[in-house]
Amino acid sequence: MPSVNKPNHRPRNSNFSSGPCAKRPGWAPEVLSDALVGRSHRSKPGKKRIQEVLDKTRLVLGIPDKYRIGIVAGSDTGAVEMALWSMLGARGVDMVQWESFGKGWVDDVINQLKLDDVRELTAEYGKLPDLNDINFSNDVVFTWNGTTSGVRVPNADWIPDDRKGLTFCDATSAVFAMNLVWEKLDVTTYSWQKVMGGEAQHGVLVLSPRAVERLESYKPAWPLPKIFRLTSDGKLNESIFKASTINTPSMLCVEDALDGLNWAISIGGLKSLIKRSETNFAEIARWVKNTRNVDFLAEDTKTQSCTSVCLKITADWFFNLSNEKKVEAAKRIGALLDQEGVAYDIDSYRDAPPGLRIWSGATIEADDLKSLTSWIDWAIAEVAIEYAA
Repeated sequence: MPSVNKPNHRPRNSNFSSGPCAKRPGWAPEVLSDALVGRSHRSKPGKKRIQEVLDKTRLVLGIPDKYRIGIVAGSDTGAVEMALWSMLGARGVDMVQWESFGKGWVDDVINQLKLDDVRELTAEYGKLPDLNDINFSNDVVFTWNGTTSGVRVPNADWIPDDRKGLTFCDATSAVFAMNLVWEKLDVTTYSWQKVMGGEAQHGVLVLSPRAVERLESYKPAWPLPKIFRLTSDGKLNESIFKASTINTPSMLCVEDALDGLNWAISIGGLKSLIKRSETNFAEIARWVKNTRNVDFLAEDTKTQSCTSVCLKITADWFFNLSNEKKVEAAKRIGALLDQEGVAYDIDSYRDAPPGLRIWSGATIEADDLKSLTSWIDWAIAEVAIEYAA
């Protein structure tokens, strides 16, 4: 069988990884020229620069004044772990998970913290658990957007205002691209490396007044390493939320985060960021509707992610393969796109069903996605020929 013709147009930016994600349009290393390299993060200029990041984060995201914002170590993972180890155990816990990272938090709570009063609410890839089954007398831990499944919660209406427990939200691939309702969230975490295309290894922790009350009224039964300690002598360590980080941040990364926030402000803030992500998703949705090669892993249109778009391959030839061969074929499709320089790092997550995962957050351009989709159709046709041989 002859090869199919390659598309005429290539994406200008082929970085569609789901983390670290693409830099903002127009980004260049020169934007970091004023970074305070070689300076202490505790110097007056260093603390001023970190505080500027915190202030502009609050501005762009519309975080209430009474909520604390802190920069912590270990990316989103570090922020989540800090929250779980510091605050869980005061009451029962409902763990809501439907993808890889949420499953990881369940493992930590059950097998590492070894909490007894834990309910696990699960759904397979592509679906969302029944949110009506959650007991809000318990603490509730969930991801807003399942990065490895492409399934997000549709809104925050399911979270009651009169809840007894705290809500712990891993929002790393949602924040800056979706409408988070802060009054419904007590502990929120994310990293710079997702929607804003920042550098990795730094996490952000956002605490409601209720979360602060928990920290000051409850002491966990287990010891906490220094890097997790949010209190001192039973009181919140306010300095963490006023530009004094627990450990040393990279001032290059701080400068890069500030550049992303300034870009967000320049294009109109959160509304514009959300619009860009939704416009990007609409471009993918248009293609999915008109091709027989792929479909969304997320089954309900109301829960389809507009950032980490996970796709299953639905081409006829693919169905006839064993699961092992499906994994192999999906990786081959990704490898072809990488070889052509049109898409890097879009394989599905290692624990997810075989397919593709395309980042369509605010730093991506819709025209690049339009070009990419035609190349994916080409790659699937090429791999079909290989497996027919």
